[in-house]
This record gives sequence, structure tokens and C-alpha cells, in this order.
Amino acid sequence: MQLKDLIKGGINATFSNTVKSIGNLNSTGLTGAIAAIYEQATHDFTSCPILVICADSFDAQSLRTNLKALLPKTDIEYFSDWETLPYDTLSPHQDIVSSRIKLLAAMPEMSDGIVITTVQALMPRIAPVSFIKKQSFSIKVGDKRDITMMKKDLITHGYLLVEQVLSPGEFAVRGSIVDIYPMGSKTPYRIDFFDDEVDSLRIFDVDSQRSLEKINSVSMLPAHEFPLDESGISLFRSNYRDAFVGANLTNHPIYQAISKGAIPAGIEYYLPLFFSEVDPVFNYLNEKFKIITVDDVTKACDDFDVDVHKRALEYAGNSDHPTLPAQKVFLTPKEFTDNLKKFERISLYKNPFAEDSVSKRGFYNTDFEKVPEIAFNHQEKESSRVFVAFTDEKISHGYRILICALSEGRRQSLREIMPQVLVDKFGMKAASSFEDFLNEKAPLMMTIAPFDEGIILPSSKLCVLTESELLGFKVVKQRRASYKSQLSQDTIIRNLSSLKEGQVVVHIDHGIGRYRGLKILDIGGIKGEFLTIEYQNGDMLNIPITALSKVARYSGSENPPLSRLGNDTWSKKKAKAVQKVTDVAAQLLDLYARREAVAGTAFKVDEKALDEFASGFGYQETPDQMAAINNTINDLSKEQPMDRLVCGDVGFGKTEVALRAAFVVSSAGSQVAVLVPTTILAEQHYQNFKDRFAGTAINVELLSRFKTVKQQNEVIKEIEKGSVDIIIGTHKLLSKDIKFKKLGLIIVDEEHRFGVKQKERLKEIRAQVDLLTLTATPIPRTLNMAMEGMRELSIIATPPEHRLAVKTFVTEKSDSLTREAIMRELRRGGQVYYLHNDVATINQRAEQLAKLVPEAKIGIGHGQLNERDLQKVMRDFYHQRFNLLVCSTIVENGLDVPTANTIIIDRADLLGLAQLHQIRGRVGRSHHQAYAYLFTPPKQLLSKDAKLRLDAISSLEELGAGFVLATHDMEIRGAGELLGEEQSGQIESVGFSLYSEMLEAAVKSLKEGHEPSLAEITLNECEIDLHLPCLLPTDYIADVNTRLSLYKRISSCKTPDQFEDLKVELIDRFGFLPDATKNLFEISSLKVLATELGIKRINGDAKGGIIELNQNHKISNEYLIRLMTTCKHNEYRITGPSSLRYNVPESESRSRLEILKQLLQAFAANSSLTK
Repeated sequence: MQLKDLIKGGINATFSNTVKSIGNLNSTGLTGAIAAIYEQATHDFTSCPILVICADSFDAQSLRTNLKALLPKTDIEYFSDWETLPYDTLSPHQDIVSSRIKLLAAMPEMSDGIVITTVQALMPRIAPVSFIKKQSFSIKVGDKRDITMMKKDLITHGYLLVEQVLSPGEFAVRGSIVDIYPMGSKTPYRIDFFDDEVDSLRIFDVDSQRSLEKINSVSMLPAHEFPLDESGISLFRSNYRDAFVGANLTNHPIYQAISKGAIPAGIEYYLPLFFSEVDPVFNYLNEKFKIITVDDVTKACDDFDVDVHKRALEYAGNSDHPTLPAQKVFLTPKEFTDNLKKFERISLYKNPFAEDSVSKRGFYNTDFEKVPEIAFNHQEKESSRVFVAFTDEKISHGYRILICALSEGRRQSLREIMPQVLVDKFGMKAASSFEDFLNEKAPLMMTIAPFDEGIILPSSKLCVLTESELLGFKVVKQRRASYKSQLSQDTIIRNLSSLKEGQVVVHIDHGIGRYRGLKILDIGGIKGEFLTIEYQNGDMLNIPITALSKVARYSGSENPPLSRLGNDTWSKKKAKAVQKVTDVAAQLLDLYARREAVAGTAFKVDEKALDEFASGFGYQETPDQMAAINNTINDLSKEQPMDRLVCGDVGFGKTEVALRAAFVVSSAGSQVAVLVPTTILAEQHYQNFKDRFAGTAINVELLSRFKTVKQQNEVIKEIEKGSVDIIIGTHKLLSKDIKFKKLGLIIVDEEHRFGVKQKERLKEIRAQVDLLTLTATPIPRTLNMAMEGMRELSIIATPPEHRLAVKTFVTEKSDSLTREAIMRELRRGGQVYYLHNDVATINQRAEQLAKLVPEAKIGIGHGQLNERDLQKVMRDFYHQRFNLLVCSTIVENGLDVPTANTIIIDRADLLGLAQLHQIRGRVGRSHHQAYAYLFTPPKQLLSKDAKLRLDAISSLEELGAGFVLATHDMEIRGAGELLGEEQSGQIESVGFSLYSEMLEAAVKSLKEGHEPSLAEITLNECEIDLHLPCLLPTDYIADVNTRLSLYKRISSCKTPDQFEDLKVELIDRFGFLPDATKNLFEISSLKVLATELGIKRINGDAKGGIIELNQNHKISNEYLIRLMTTCKHNEYRITGPSSLRYNVPESESRSRLEILKQLLQAFAANSSLTK
């Protein structure tokens, strides 16, 4: 049986005949699941494009998920609304605008496919169809284009000129190279001009900024849904004056901004003023389009209209944000209905089972039935009676039943809790798809399908059941992120990239000061760029950019005292830190030696089986994620016990590392314990593991307080017998009462959240079994370098693709803003956290919110609830039983709720920076724009420290900010987690970056077998001055932050390959290297070799130079003596106890750089480096 036959079989003859006669079809009796199936069948009533209109975005997204599963080969697009409220003062995220414009351009030409949208998206009046077409153009290889004119054209089309292209609607110009990110495109492009001809077009990676592949043409769409050219602005001004006659326009910021060519927030609700005529979205649909409406779109339209008029009244008389009449900006309900009537359409209703629905509405009914209440609790045997009776009764009447699970793991879980009496009687065969079920004869089957609801089809004798009917709650499908292909820049490099004037930095020789910008100075006729640092008493120090490796961003206390130039305070601090660092390094080496001495289990890796398991991940691993996986598996294959820490933000892929490690160990016959801090997180991990190990022989179990005591005891017995391969639970797993048969690996999630006793128990276990710890506490990559394998550390720093940074607002609390923020989220089907960190008044605040936002379903969660009640609240929120959680800071470490994308933090001024960052991280875990509102008292009442904290959190919107920007107190917390809290004081005194470098040097010295000296630990890097211009000229790279970032990256290169890769990147991004930049690369490369040789300083010019050596240099003294005694023309001579001079003959044709390079290479060939 085919799906279309199934559907048509469920529709009576009158209904079918009606379709032929009137073309418009209203059908009742379709719930969520069958609506999706129905649309698959109806897709063939047309070979045409279909517009599906839902009452709200929650239904639209859900329907899209269902349809994608049923129609994997069909293009299914989502036309979003702006995700703002009517007359909002916010504008949509650029990604939303990009996807809208892409579809607006495509719909007039569509011949098939499905577009899903909402009533809210269709109500605004938008640009006429002709606008998108006229504003679109293409760029091809070989085109003749003037770069200056192209720049003007792009600005006219609404594209934003930036230094570095990151988002759709941006472009950058650097010499003969133009980078552009077209609207509607998944990738940005690099256009290389030769004179006025397009010489090449390349796709490039937005993270690394590297070119990836060549193409022949690029399609360009306008950057906005309105024009920003002279005529567009002129028409806007004229229409604005007509709309607000008599207004004092100097007080109207919207009018003033557009007059200057700027785009104010909320401009979308003035869009009709840019045009003589506007169109509804319906006008973009070609004549082939058919429409399907889902649920009561007419009511949704009426509700929207009421909301529009209510909000128009709220803004009435506001000159900052005057409102246009509703009928000018939005369709009226009648216009919406009239537009619907122009198209052949079908109306589906989600819950139309009321008996009078047919007679009252006059609809033709289908004979589909709703599934009755059959949910059961598998822990209570008696509760499954209703489900068993229902199944028995249906199958005895000739019905076949299909049970749908969200994933393979869920299918296995459901199979395990099915009443045995049913399985014994009818079997429980797996169906590969819905189609497979239709073609089979077994009475009871199970498949994987993301349906929301089940349904009964009497005419076809079929019954579809979902987890919602069986379990009594909606199961949340985990969104597994797809990942970007390139690794984020190393933390040590990004350390200075976003540095702003006035921020604190630390110089290894001079101490803590404030960054005061970059400046170009002319010294002796040679131009060079310098970084200026201000110290105590306003003293300024200019640091040449070739010595930038000695400068790092300061990470420590929020307002450290600045160092004073010319005294020894900084030296003393440094010496004290060196002493402590040496102790830490010795402890690390001792730990390392003891671990090396213990013989553990070397697990044999079955590469073929591992590859097969890895294929279940379904996404391309990021380089840093792959490195973490490979390093972990490599550790497991060694005899020494593993102790690896995997560090990464939520959703960045740590769990996949744990899954593969668990697979290797359990496949080799040992047991794996997964230890998590809370019962509810244990359940979430259990489901993830169950999903991935479905289809394998590995048995995954959960030890949880949500199980009965009897069930817990059974699981413990199974662990002791060895029949459980992977056990997931809380600290109870560490109890000495639980005896594993053969424990091989412990995976710990967020170790710092366990108590002292549990940590001590873990220390005991560390020496005996492999240990893998997962954490979201930022451990900067610099510390990884410092530890050099003392404790293995993997950092996963790449954010998921399409994840948007959280938009953060710091503002005074107000009821209107609170309601607006909550309603914006609820309207798109999302959930909201409202953080009120005062348990005494939290219930009162919840009552106030209930009155302010009666549309919300409210739950309350805080630390004074007993654990079971708190977990119930969190679980209910996770399962979307309510959509507004009023809570305390207890949510700081909570569940991953992908549908929660707005958080409101009351009295944000009372929370620390790390806490704010962690709490804000509760939202923004999906592709939706997330919002964080930080409510504070009036600014004049805030303390200086609170202002600084709030400024910092609002500026740290970058994804993975905890890692890339490495916020101050989080770094110290992360270091304390690795090294012990007693080290935090030393880190504060010299700053984190410097502490890390010192620790690295101390470990290296001890490994080489000698006590580290102050000079060794404090980065004794060679200084080279050849009196040559060495810089990135401003006409080559204009942006200060980009130059600063690149200077730091150049100074951080250590190998020829790293220098070469960076050169290639610069040529790719900015064009051919200027001579001064070539010099910079050469000298930076020579510095690396000179430092390794133990050379302190090189000062030279065209005639020669002086080389100063450190006391413990690596060059052979015999070679130096031979060099002095065998030279014929006095080219080399000793000028002091540790310095020598080299002279350049007048006849020499080599450059001073070439001469020094060859000399250093000769030194290296005759040094201890070659041994």
C-alpha cells in the first residue's frame, strides 16, 4: 500500500468528489502526525510548489521536521517572520533577513517544493515583487567592473562595508580583492581583480578567512527588504513627512537616521514608506502554487490583528518610535482571507475532533480518530493495563499498530519497556520506514519517525502511536549541531585580537599597564609600528611589534594596580611567581612519573568497528574535536592509565569524544562508568548513549533515583555480574558498595561540581583505571602548552554552524520590556528563563509575571526546593509542559533546553562575571537568535565594579567567549581546577598568560634535567634590529585590531610551515605582501632560530652587526673560535666576553637579511640543537 492510497482510503466518496468540483478542500480529523503524511500524499495532487501556512512558528517548525523525515528528496524551506513583535524597536538577525530574501527571490520561479510559513510571516506588507528582481545581479569571471563603482553599488544595495566579512550582507575591499557575503548564500566569496576585470572567484571560509575553491559566478541579492539608494531614501523622507504631518522631524531619530543613510533598529515597521506601492507575500507566489493551511489560521490572523492594534496604542505619541496606521503596515484579516481565496487550497485542523465540527463549519469529514488516553508508567506494572487492553482490542478487530520513536536509541528504550504480554502475543518487529510498515503484515511494529502525535485510521485498519501517547509527555529530540569546518584561532593568538584602548595588558619585563593603541614612529629614517602601554603616573612605553610576544592580555582581578616603571616591585612579584611555578612544575613531573610507572590496561582498538560506530555521528568532526578523539583513543591503547580532560562549551562536541572512548573500552570487554552531577543530567546522558549504542551488542544502563529501589538493586547486581557494559549515574556510582566486575574507564562530567569526598574517591581511582573528564569551564589552550603532557588536555573551541551569539541588553527593569521580551519568545514557540535570585520573594515575582503575561505557563525552581521537586520542575520545563521558568541561580548548571532562547536576569549587577557568562549560556543553543536581558537599578546607583562587569558581559557576545576571549575570573577558576586553588593568587599577581608561559618554561627546564633560572622562565627571547622597515602598512591592512591580531599571530609562529601558512593567508586575504611585511616575516622567523640558539640580541645594518650571546647559549665554542681564526678579511671578531661582530664586505651582493639567515643556519649546524 502507498501513502497516497492510505490517505485517499480514509476520505469518503463525497469528500473526494468535492475536490474535483470546487478545487478548495476542507478536511477535519487530521492530527499532527497524519497531517504530515497527508501532505506527502497531496504533494502528488499537484506537481507544483506548495505553501503551508501554520498558526504559529512552533507548529511550523514541528511540521517541517515531520515533512523532512517523510520527504527527504523534496526541498522544504521555512519562510520565517522577523522574530520581532509588531512595531518592535529591534530588527531581525541578519541570517533571518538573508533566508527571507533568498525565498522571496526564489518563490516567483518555483516549480515544485514546499515552503512552510506562519500567519505572522504573511501579515506584513513588504516590498513589491519587482524590487527583489531589479536589485538582483550576478558577478562572473571575466566581467569588466570598476572596483570603486562596485563598492558604491554594493553600499546602494544595502551591503555593509567592513574590515572582515563574517555575516551575510557584508563586504570588504582590500586593494584588488573584494570579499563579499551575498544574502541567501551559505558561503562568502572572494573576488580577485586584475585591473578592471574579475580575474577569479573563490569560496572562502568565514573563520579562517582562507580560500577554499574556485567558481565561475556569484548571484547577488539585495541586503535588505527595502532600498537604500538616493531615490529610496528620498521617497521614504517624503512619505514619512506625509505620514506624520506637523511633526518636529528633528526629534524623530528614525527619520534622521534614514536621511543619513543609516539603518535604525525596527525599520521593518516603516518599510511601506520606501515604496509607492507594497505587496503581500502572496503576490510572490506564482500561479502554480497551492496552499495548505494547518489549524485555524483565521483565528491566528484575528489574534495578530488585535495584538497589532494594542501595540500601536502603546507606542502612540512616542516621537522616538511613532507608529504608522496598522492597515498601512499589515494586511487586515479580510485582506488575508481574500488572498487565500485566490489559490486552490486544503485546510487541515490539528484537533478538530469535537462532534459539532462538521455541522457547524460545514466541512467534509474524514474518518480519522484521535488516540485515547493510553499512557503508562513502566515502573508500575498495573499502569499498562489500559494500553494492553487497547492494543488487544484493536488487533482483534483486524487493526495493525505502528509505534513511532524519535531515534534508534529511543526505539530500543521503548522496546525494553513494552509490556511483555504484548511482545509474547504479537511480537515487535522493526519497520525500516512508514512505507515498509504499510507493505508488511505483522500486527505490531516499531519504526523511527519524528511524529508529534498518533492517529487511528478506521477505514484502513491502521493505528499510529507515538511516544507522546505511550509515555504521557512529549519527548524532546536532541538537536545535534553540524560543525564548522575550520578550527578557531588559538587562544594565545586571539588574546589580543579584540583588545580595546584602556584594557589591561602585561609585559613580561615591565609589568601590568593599559593598552593605548598602535602608532607608527619614524626612528632614524626607518618606519616601524609600536604598541603603546601606559604605566603608573601616566608613563608611556612604546613596544616594537617585533617584540609583541612579550605582551599578553592581562587575565586576573578586574582592577589590578598598574606597575611602576623604573623600580623593582614587578621583578620581585615575578621572582616570587617563578618560585611557585617551579614547585608546581616539579609536582606535575612527579605525578607524571608515578603514572608512567603504573601498568594499566592497553585496550586493543578494532578500527573497522570504530569507524562503523563513528559513522553514526552523522556530521563532519571539527579538527580540534577529531584531535581530542584521536588523542583519547591513543591514550586508551597505552598501558599507562589515561587522565585526560576534554574542555569545550556546551554543544561543541565533548560527548562524542566520550562516546567513542566508551565504545573502545566496552568493545574490549571492560566496563565504563559515566558519572554526572545530577539525576536529570544522568537521564539526558543515558538517552544520548542509548541512541548511539543502539544496534550494537553493548548494554547501556542507568542508575537513578527515578528508578524504584528494586530496579536499582537489579542494576547493581547486573554491574557486579558484568552484564552491564556502560552504566550512567550520579556519585552513587563511586560508592564502595558497587563492585564492578571489570571497570576499565570512568567518564566524569563537570568534576568541579562534585563534593570533596567524591573528588578524593576519584583521586584514588585515577591510578587504577582510565579517566576521561569533560568540562565546560574554560581551560585556556596556553595551559595545555604549559603542561606538555603532564596531564592530558584537549580543547574543543569550534562553535556549531548556524549558532548565533546571544544578543545581550543591559537595561533598567520595566514591566513593558519584560512583557515584550517574554512575548517575543513565546510567539516563536520558545521558552524563557526569568532569573530572580531571592528565594524569599520568588513566588511573589512569579505571581506578578502571571498577571503581566497571562499567556505564559509558569513554573518555579530554586535551591530550597527538595531535590525531587526541583528535578520535576526542571524535567517539566525540558519537556515543554510550561514555557516560563522563574528561577534562582540554580539553573547555572542545568539541562540543555534547545527551545529556551530568552533569559531575563533580575538584579544582574549582583552577579559575578563568570556567573553571568555561565547563566547567559543557558540560552542560545539552537539556530534561533537568543536574547539575554540584564535588569539593573538606575546606572547612577551601580558600583564601579558592577558597571565594568556589565560592560564586559555585554561586549563578550562572541560565540565560545569563555574560550576565545577567556574571561578573567573564569581563566583563574579553570587554572585552579587543573593546578589547585592555592595557585590562584600567583596567577592574579602576574596575570594568567604570563603565568602559563612561566609554567611552560619551568616544566621544560626540569625535563632537561636542570633547575630553571629566572631568565629561562621569564621568556628570554632574542631581539633583532636590522634597521629595516618591519610592519603591516596601514594602506595594506587598515583596521587596527586586524593588524594587532596578525602581529600577535606572526610573533606566535614557531615553525617554517606556520610562517608559510600565514604568508599564504595574508596574500589570499589582502593581496601581495609589501616589502615591509616581507621583512617582518623574515625577521620573525630568524628570531625563532636565534632564540633557540641562545642568542640574546642582534643589532645590525647594511655594513654588519653585533650578536650578543646568553651565558648558556647552544652554539659550539670550538666552532666560534674556528670562525674567528679562519676568516680572511676580518669578517668576524670578538667584541666582548659574550658578543661577536660580523662585517659585510662592500662587494657583498646578498641582502642583510640573507647574510644573517645564512650565519644563523651555520650556527645551528654547529650547535647542540643538531644532537
